[in-house]
Order: sequence, then structure tokens, then C-alpha cells
Amino acid sequence: MTKAVLGVMGGSGIYDLPGLEGLEEVAVSSPWGEPSDRLRRGRIGSTEIVFLPRHGRGHALSPSEINYRANIDALKRAGVTDLVSLSAVGSFRGELPPGHFVLADQFIDKTYLRASSFFGRGCVAHVAFSHPVAPLLQKRLAAAAEAEGIQHQIGGTAVCMEGPAFSTLAESLFHKAQGWDLIGMTSMPEAKLAREAEISYAFVGMVTDYDAWHEEVGPVDVAQVVHHLGANADKARRLVARLARDLPGDHEPCPIHSDRALEHAIITAREARDPALVAKLDAVAGRVLGR
Repeated sequence: MTKAVLGVMGGSGIYDLPGLEGLEEVAVSSPWGEPSDRLRRGRIGSTEIVFLPRHGRGHALSPSEINYRANIDALKRAGVTDLVSLSAVGSFRGELPPGHFVLADQFIDKTYLRASSFFGRGCVAHVAFSHPVAPLLQKRLAAAAEAEGIQHQIGGTAVCMEGPAFSTLAESLFHKAQGWDLIGMTSMPEAKLAREAEISYAFVGMVTDYDAWHEEVGPVDVAQVVHHLGANADKARRLVARLARDLPGDHEPCPIHSDRALEHAIITAREARDPALVAKLDAVAGRVLGR
């Protein structure tokens, strides 16, 4: 069995994770560039936690400027087995108001500026991604939300747009008409890269606004978002603390094999692999590259 190490990716408004025992800051070097910030490692109860603020402390990085590959690679090097992604999102549903948490399990990727894979020329891999979220981790998040009295929805579809500008009215109405639940700017390619790194991934969409579609509320702006960030951040910390306290000491094997996604994914013949790329993949794919 593999020891469970819980990774937490903090979104807008969550730049720290108070309450970690034995806290230390670790600068992790990644061949994919610089992560958003130093990793903060500690414990809640007996669970080891590695926290990384996605935008950096002080929110220095826009969604399109984040080095998603370096972030996931750094968490993998730190031993993370399970990753909870906390993200501020807009809602397309009146029954999902600001303050509501949505444990989305499907994504629509509308980004176009971001490197979305660790693999490419010299080492090609295709991972299964029909179910982007690890169901056992999502189930444990739902139990933690229930225990903490946090209003939440289990399941949902989140569209990820490029940003940093918010949606046009036409875009918002279109996305709502598709029956999607949420919109954000950071779930992709984060979830894809976590799958390639064989890290079990779960998403928590923390609703701050109604995007642009709601006629009575009006279009979203930063003031609206900031208004709800504080309360959402407090609930997110309680959610993570409860999850950590109840998480088993050993990583639970994922029923959809998100933690073994590379088992049969690499298609490039050993003799055709680029040594330079293979060297960069040491943390992400080291388990299977030696075969």
C-alpha cells in the first residue's frame, strides 16, 4: 500500500491553509519550470498535507499564466497521491447560489493558450479521461461537506474558459443553454495533468457569482467575487480539515484507475523515445518508463 498524501490546490482567496501542524515550506525544482509558489507541507491529524496556492500568494498569476505542468509535477515529487482542487466559479443555475459548493465531476475544456500534457514528440501517451474525477475522493469530500454543514451538490459539469476577462452575455447564455453547471478558468489542464501524473483528483467549485446570464443580479465583476471569497475560503478550510481527519492512512486504490492511468498509455516504442523528454518525465511517469 502507498501512504496517502493529500494535496490541496488553493484557488482565488485561498493562499494559505491555517492549522497545519509541523509546517514547513519547501521549494521544489521542476524540469517544467517554476511552480506557482513554494509548497507548504504539514499535517492535520495523521494525514500529511501539501498545499500550493495556484495563483501564488498575493495572487500574482492570472489563470493563463499559471504553469500547470510545473505545479502538478512539483506535487508529484512531493509524494501527493490525492489532490483536491479548490476553485472560485460562476454558476449557471439559480439553485446553485454564491456560497454553494459543487463537487463537479465533468469538464468542458475551452482553453487554448495552455500546455495541456506532459507528453508529446518523443514520448506520446494517451490517458483515459472519460471520468476526470476520482469517485472515492469525491465521495469523501461529500461526506466531509455533509459533516461540516456546507451546502453542496455532488456532481456537475464545469466549463473552463481562458480568461482573464469574464464571459460575454452571449457566451454565458450559450453555456447555460447547454445545461452546464459552472464556469471557471483553472480546472483545465490541471485535471488532465493530474491524470497523466497518476494523482487521484477531485474538484470543489466554490460559487461566487452567476457569471453574466442572471438578469436581476447583472454581470459578474471582481467586487462580487471578492465579496464571497472570504466566507467560501473559511468553508473550504473546514472542508479540507474534515477530509484530512477522516482520510485513511493508506491511499485508496481508485476504482477508475486514475492512480494507474499510465499503465498502458505510452504508445511510443522505447527505441524511439526522446531521452531529454524521458528525463523530464522522471516524476510523472517514472513508474512505467523503465519497462
